[in-house]
Amino acid sequence: QVQLVESGGELVQAGGSLRLSCAASGRTFGNYPMGWFRQAPGKEREFVAAISWNGIMTAYADPVKGRFTISRDSAYNTVYLQMNSLKPEDTAVYYCNFVYNINYRPVQDSWGQGTQVTVSS
Repeated sequence: QVQLVESGGELVQAGGSLRLSCAASGRTFGNYPMGWFRQAPGKEREFVAAISWNGIMTAYADPVKGRFTISRDSAYNTVYLQMNSLKPEDTAVYYCNFVYNINYRPVQDSWGQGTQVTVSS
């Protein structure tokens, strides 16, 4: 597996913004899509967003459409999730993973530590 490290999460007030990062140090992600997932306490992990290897195609879960934007750097070794107009229901641990481009299911079965996003009312 490729070790992925998420960062950028913190406590913010509703309506605020955060940018999360997912990095694979010393290498690129290759020509494969990357995705963001999140898991709230007591809930199942759910898909949030995905981006193609060239950054042209993106996909979003309905709850975050229009508020979140997934992007990548030019070297494709870091993927970002810009989160605007945050809501308390966005509170979760956010993870990244390689995804299959048909159904956006995660490829690697080992997850990193994730990064905690907490949105206060």
